[in-house]
Parts: sequence; C-alpha cells; structure tokens
Amino acid sequence: MKLRPLSADRPTKMPGRLQLARAAKALRAGKLVAFPTETVYGLGANGLDPQAVARIFEVKRRPRTSPLILHVDSIAAARALVTEWPDAAQQLAEAFWPGPLTLVLPRRDVVPNIVTGGGTHVGVRMPSHPVARALLEAAGVPVAAPSANRFTQISPTTAQHVRNGLGADVDVILDGGACTVGIESSVLALYGDGPVLLRPGGVSREAIEAVIGQPVALPGQAPAKGAVHAAPGMHFRHYSPRTMTLTAHPAMSVPSGTGALLTHRPGHYEHLPVTHLQVMPDQPVPYAQRLYAALHELDAHGYDWIAIDLPPDTPEWAAVRDRLKRAIAR
Repeated sequence: MKLRPLSADRPTKMPGRLQLARAAKALRAGKLVAFPTETVYGLGANGLDPQAVARIFEVKRRPRTSPLILHVDSIAAARALVTEWPDAAQQLAEAFWPGPLTLVLPRRDVVPNIVTGGGTHVGVRMPSHPVARALLEAAGVPVAAPSANRFTQISPTTAQHVRNGLGADVDVILDGGACTVGIESSVLALYGDGPVLLRPGGVSREAIEAVIGQPVALPGQAPAKGAVHAAPGMHFRHYSPRTMTLTAHPAMSVPSGTGALLTHRPGHYEHLPVTHLQVMPDQPVPYAQRLYAALHELDAHGYDWIAIDLPPDTPEWAAVRDRLKRAIAR
C-alpha cells in the first residue's frame, strides 16, 4: 500500500516563481529553506555543502549521529550520489518515485560525512510534492532535509507549524499547503544480505515486497545511545508533544488534571471523564494525514496530559503505530 492523498480535502498551494527562485538561490548560498513535501515539511540545505548541513543540526538541536535524507529531482541525480544501484533500486524507483520512499545505498565520496552521520550509506528520495520538485529543479543540488521541527518534537505538516516551531531560525519558508501523506517516508536499506525496512512510512512493506519479489526484513532493535543510526526517525522517542503522553486503554485510570484522549474508536472511551475526546479516522490513510496536525492542536491547548489509543497491530497500521509509540515513549 502506498499512502495516497485526499486531494479534495488538501489543496496544494503553489508559491510564485519569484519565491521559488529566491528559495533556490538561498539553498545554493548555504542558507536554510523549509519546504513542503507530500510527507511532512522539510528543513532543507544544500546537501553537498557541509557547513550548510551543519546548520540543520544546530537549528533542530539534532544529534549528528542521526543521518539525513538527500532529496533529488530525478533517478539520475540519485544514482550520482551512490556507488551501487541494484535492480531492486531501479524497480522501486520506477514504481514509487516520485513518492514517499527513501532508498539507502552505499554513498559516493561527494556526499559529506555530516549527511550520513559518518556512515558509509546515504538515503535518497525523490519527493512528489510539486513545490518540492520545482525547488529541487531550480536549486540544481541535492537537498538534505529532515523534518522542519526541533529534534524529537512533532513533525510539521503545514507552514504555520514550521513558523511556530522554528520561526526566525529558518531563512526561507515556502508554503505549499497541508501535506497530503502526513507522515514521513518509508526508509528501505538495499545492501548486505537483503532489503531491510528501517522505518515504516508512506509505502508499506507489502507493497515493496510485491515490486521486488523478495521478503523485506525489519531491523532487529533500536540503535544504542550514541551509535550512528542507520536511518532518521529511529530514536526511541520521536514525534513527541511537549505535553505528557501516555497509552490509553478502555479500563485506564484517568490521571488528575485536564487531559485529552486521541482515539479512532470513540465508543470505547465515552465513559471516561476526559476533558476532550479527539476522534481520529478509523482507516490508516486518513488517520496518517491527520495525525501530526491533531497532535499539534492538542499540544497547543495546554492540557496536563494526552492519552493515545494505539490502532491495531496490523500491517496497514504499521507506520501510524510506529509514530504513536515513539510519541508516547519517555
């Protein structure tokens, strides 16, 4: 399954040519540009400029052991960054690019160490959002871009989320409307003994297996503290509200103070004395589209706690569950 947008509900805004030209010039000059992708808003820098990339880590307060994804505007541009391009990479790029799938492959020397956390592999992706594609074409460089928020906090899916979280630390913010997928890309490693899904996201494990005709493994465990991560988003705590979060269940004891409960099955929780019941869609695609916006709204309200009802532990919910479990982790 590839998560598809509900385009009627989420119209794309397109910045003017002058705005795009200004943003592209800023990237080439080593500045930071926040821009929309179909997944979340990215905090972009020229991926071949180590000093520019260093600013990403400074602004996000992100550990340098957490690698960055390089965003490109073509398969040829991706191949120029890696030393190997196996048949599986070509098959997946043709099937899912432009789109929410990142491929991790052995990097060329042109890729700075800071992009990969000192590792030997780099993640590459071709986004589908028209603003991202126009920016990449105009800039003419691969763009390193994690989500445009402070490290471990909620990812942004609107330009206003970026302004609220990073403000003046970003040189240019391009507004392309609300993101249509709503959660980060799937990250697939294509090296070693076989493909490994390092992070679930906008393309499901089952869809990947259907294209390449071989099983896709899952990583054995989270990286140790201080170790170089194989992919972004692997920190045990991520995508987290500032508000205290906890796991909800129908028999739970409600904590003291004001609180909200986020659930896709409100009938299971109507008996609980919560301040606010945030009802989410009961299907994974619209749930993912709404997830970060809902967390931003609840976090801004000033509740004492947010309880999160995890959706089913099934393949179609894997990416959403991953984000929610990391949001709850402390």
